[in-house]
Formats: sequence, C-alpha cells, structure tokens
Amino acid sequence: MAMKTRICDLFGIEVPVLLAGMGGASTPELAAAVSNAGGLGVLGAAGCGPKQLREWIQRTRSLTDKPFGVDTLLPASVRRARDQQQAGEAPSPAEQVAPLQGFAQQFMDEFGLEAPDPESLKVTRDPDEPLPLSAEFFEAQMEVVIEEQVPVYVSGLGNPGPWMDRFKANGTKVGAVVGKVKHAVQVKSSGVDFIVAQGHDGGGHNSPIGTMALIPQVVDAVGDLPILGAGGIGDGRGVAAAFMLGAEGVWVGSAFLASDEAGIFDFQKQAIVDAEEDGTTISRAVTGKPARIIRSLWTDYWVREGKEPLTMPYQGMIASPVLAAANRAQRGDINPGFAGQGIGMVKAVRPAAEILREMVYSAEQALQRASNLYR
Repeated sequence: MAMKTRICDLFGIEVPVLLAGMGGASTPELAAAVSNAGGLGVLGAAGCGPKQLREWIQRTRSLTDKPFGVDTLLPASVRRARDQQQAGEAPSPAEQVAPLQGFAQQFMDEFGLEAPDPESLKVTRDPDEPLPLSAEFFEAQMEVVIEEQVPVYVSGLGNPGPWMDRFKANGTKVGAVVGKVKHAVQVKSSGVDFIVAQGHDGGGHNSPIGTMALIPQVVDAVGDLPILGAGGIGDGRGVAAAFMLGAEGVWVGSAFLASDEAGIFDFQKQAIVDAEEDGTTISRAVTGKPARIIRSLWTDYWVREGKEPLTMPYQGMIASPVLAAANRAQRGDINPGFAGQGIGMVKAVRPAAEILREMVYSAEQALQRASNLYR
C-alpha cells in the first residue's frame, strides 16, 4: 500500500480511501473494518437518533483504535419547511402526507405486500428526542458529534458552517459532499478541511453533473484544499482516474455495500451482485430528493402513475411503510436499495478489508501502467 497523499496526512491513515457514509449501511462494524484495513471508515448516521448515534460512535471506538468519521445530513430544505410551517406559509405534515398514503396502500395491494403494523414503524427513541428527520433532529445529531469529539465529520448534504468553530476547538477535521462548483466554493468559505466532489454516477443523493466532469472543475475552483473524488468509483481503475483528474483521495460507497460487514439485508447485497451497469435510476420516490437507487417496482410505479413525490422529509413518511413491508417479505424487486453506477463491477459479497486491499493494489497497477506510457 504505497499510495500517499495529503489525505493520508490529514486523517492519519495509510491509504487515501474513505468509506462513504451511507445511511444505515455504513455501520460501526463496516466503518471499523475499513479503518482497520488502512482507510478511513465513516459512519452513515443520517437516520440515527441522538442516543443511537452516541452508541454507534462508542461502539466504533470499541472496534478500532484508528481514526474514523461520522456522516449526517444538514438539508436546508427541512429547515425552510419548518420555518414556513411555523409562519403559516405551508401545510402541516399531516396535510401533505395524507393524500399519498392511499397511493402507497394501492401499491402494496397490487404487489402483494402486507402493510406493516403502524406501531412497528415508530422509531424507538427517548421521549425527549426530536422527531426523526426534523430540523431539530439534525441539530441534535450535531450536538452528539461535537460532544463525542469524533476525529472526522462529513456533511453528506448541506453546509456545516454554523458548527465549524466548535469542531475546530475539538480538533475535528470537517468536510462536505458537494455536487456543484458553487457549493464547493460555499463550503470552502465556511472553513472546511476537505471537500468530496460526488458526481451523477454515485448512489444516493448526488449531483446532476457527471463524475468525470465534476472532479476537475471542483479541483480548479478550490484545489488548494484536498479534494476527494466520488461517484461510480468501484475499483482501483476508478481510484486512479480520480487521481488523474486532480483528486487526492476517493469516497467509495457502493463497492462496500457488497461486503460482509455492510448493514443492509442479504437480499439487497444480492441485488447489487446481480445488477448490471444500467440497473440504477434517479428517483425521488424514497427520500423526496433526487437520489440514485437500484431500479425497482416502487421507483417504476411513481413514473407509471405520474405522481409527484413530496419534499424531504415527508416523502419518507410515504415510502417507509412500503419499504418496511418489502424488507419483511425480502422483496429485492421492491427495495433493492441505493447504489451507484459502478455496481456492474461487483461480482460477489466479500470482507471489507479484502475489497479495500484489492482496490488499492489495482489502483497502483493502473497508475503504473499510465506512467509507462511516457517511457
């Protein structure tokens, strides 16, 4: 493992490969496995309540003595929706969700899903914890991250600027995932230590701009900061390509979804192994924001019926019962999960350490071949 960049020095790691903080999938076990193998494991804590987030951080510390990070979301749209509702400028959550609840039930009836008990969908939380995915929820998560003094924090969506002084006081390295040059410039002005440029190829919430086009433009705009490339990078050739585009490291998600340690269902791991290069689509049917997901009966149904999804977090209230019912029935055709366009390269479920080692080795080989072109 000979690849060394500023990213390695910044985080105190051996190789400049970071596990993307994939919500629910990047668990303490997966994050620790990547950190122990020489990269930087990042917890995908977007859906973790404050209590669970604290438990995840502490469990990660029990599994590794290496640096690790936490990724959460800071969606400005959620804060705007709260402010509009408080000002009486927008409908209440119940008024927005009710019209589409029947649509979700219609889907479950058509595809043979048994609707889950509403009580089973309630997130277990302390009485004083905020409602999941509310503005208060995201703010409470940040308090935990700061109190636990995690080594690295990454904003998977939004700007961490309001918390920057407290992060700096703790010595936490802070980064943000961006999909446009203007967003990179904005977060740089907030004082972040690094930026993840994630292109349209990536799984989950991503950019309208392709990875190959986005990375060099972000590097040109804010290249005095270390830039991580992301989006469809599934093997060492993708890592090498990101370096050629000016990145100093990579943020890799989908390749690690098909790992023993990933916190997703076995049927979802199999869906990744079985998928082809054209198996994903951009849909708002799960979160309300455009996200790359493995194409499914659920994503196709929204297109077929011509329905307009709700904004975040209300679309999640529509999707949650359907996805929970699909999980219980192990229906990979309905809830295969988020993934990027690189999943066509995934051929088997393997240990995370093995995935990382092979990625680094093949990246070194690809870079060596490139250098031979000039001899």
